[in-house]
Amino acid sequence: MAGDSRASANAAAVLRAVLEHGPVARSGIPPVCGLSPAAVSRQTTGLLRSGLLRELPGPGGPGRPGRPLVPLDLNTGPVSGPVTAALHIGVPASTFGLVDLRGQVLARRSLPHHGLDPATLPQAIARQLRAFLDEYDTGRPLLGLGAALGGWVRPDEGTVVRHEALGWRDRPLAAELSDALGLPVRLDNHARAVAGAEILFGHPDARRSLVHLFVGNVVDAAFGIEGTVHQGPGAAAGDVAHLPVPGSRTPCPCGRTGCLQATASDTALGAEAVRRGIVPEPSVSLLVDAAATGDPRADRLLRERARAVGRAAALLLDVFNPAVLVIAELSSLLHEGYLDEIREAAASTKNTTPPPPAPAPRIVTPHAGPAVLPCAAATVLLDPLFRDPARLT
Repeated sequence: MAGDSRASANAAAVLRAVLEHGPVARSGIPPVCGLSPAAVSRQTTGLLRSGLLRELPGPGGPGRPGRPLVPLDLNTGPVSGPVTAALHIGVPASTFGLVDLRGQVLARRSLPHHGLDPATLPQAIARQLRAFLDEYDTGRPLLGLGAALGGWVRPDEGTVVRHEALGWRDRPLAAELSDALGLPVRLDNHARAVAGAEILFGHPDARRSLVHLFVGNVVDAAFGIEGTVHQGPGAAAGDVAHLPVPGSRTPCPCGRTGCLQATASDTALGAEAVRRGIVPEPSVSLLVDAAATGDPRADRLLRERARAVGRAAALLLDVFNPAVLVIAELSSLLHEGYLDEIREAAASTKNTTPPPPAPAPRIVTPHAGPAVLPCAAATVLLDPLFRDPARLT
């Protein structure tokens, strides 16, 4: 067992070294992963055989006379490169994706939930997802499905413990999807999934420490340190729906005022946009479109939300002091001005003496931009692979 564990750790070290530094020659891997050349040679042979790595046709740099170095990279080739199916289940719609080993989204599609019963929603999703995968099947190996959604999720059990908006309780969602699709399925909360994607594929500072704040119809958060996303007892970490937003007087169903979910969620924002006569239905996408076409009322409302999110972000910065605070919120993903509004509100709200200026902003949007949801969902499956390549191969 000790030998097997060591081999798995060595294979993971090589795979992650190629992720971070590839394309790279074999001789360039030992200095960045801490293994001996002999150990790297053994592991690269196994990873090439499994299809996770590939040799590129060009030379990787000067080598011995007559023996050019052959660079290695993750196998993202259009014929043999493994791919992962991705599923994000939101309240108004689900997002499907097909993602390669570098977290690049190769295809995606949205499934609106209008008219679908939450009780039978997984079956409808599975049917449409199977059609999507069949349409984009090019013969590349399919590793399985990574799935993410809001609420309280226990990833080890593949269970949705509680999702208020969909009315789900103790639902074995991973097993339902696996049975319907005939694929291995891994499931997690979407805030943790985005945090995991930032650690695996995003800015290097995220591997030191990060906080992720997800602002959609469900509002939740995740915290990661030294490359690991915290789950807490029962995988219940990240529930920030009732985090107080300084200055907010918005009533919350819990009986208090100023809770983050009631103040800044897409549900609250959409309802307010309809109340002000900006859009005909409670859709944040329509509100963002209205602002983009020059509607000052839409822009004003989005900036109000951005400032509320910034004030909540200031509390998270004070408590955790992460290297990076990642915010997934639609308007700031699409338009830099709303991200600047969040940053300014956070800076003006912080209660502690600010640290010395950093070379780059600490508050950022996800590296995948608008493709954040399928990338994050795929990471639910890919992260275990990069920690133990033998697990899924």
